[in-house]
Amino acid sequence: MTQKTRDEKLEELGYPIERTTPEGSLVEALVTDGDTIYASGQVPFDGDQLVSQGKVPSQVSVEEATKAAALCAANVLRAVRAHLGSLDRVQQVVRITGYVNSDEEFTDQHLVINGASQLVRDVFGEAGRHARTALGMAQLPLGSSVEVEMILKRTKDSQ
Repeated sequence: MTQKTRDEKLEELGYPIERTTPEGSLVEALVTDGDTIYASGQVPFDGDQLVSQGKVPSQVSVEEATKAAALCAANVLRAVRAHLGSLDRVQQVVRITGYVNSDEEFTDQHLVINGASQLVRDVFGEAGRHARTALGMAQLPLGSSVEVEMILKRTKDSQ
């Protein structure tokens, strides 16, 4: 029995690997330093459509924001894949930082960012175990409900 690639796993989870998002013109999606990949933050674009905007939980439910965090993580992984050619060239997901566009009294940012963490674990298994920070923000780009960025380590053969 053939083991599925990480690219196939991402697709099976409902995130087409070739779907692109609008790119900014000022920064690169990825910067590499040796075997470390610094992936820029991604908001919940599904193609060219921003699918989750507003404050959590008054305008966007925790459940919707959690799904948006998973989409943000998928967008980061798509950018990494475009750079490396395959998610199988990632040795380890090192760190995820998640930002939640939060109402002033909201304190469950960690529950929202669980969406990103779970997606990464589903795609990478043990190599998806990572350090994480979940932060509440007064506002995010385009009024997005969530933004996720990552630091990853690539395999030696992908350099």
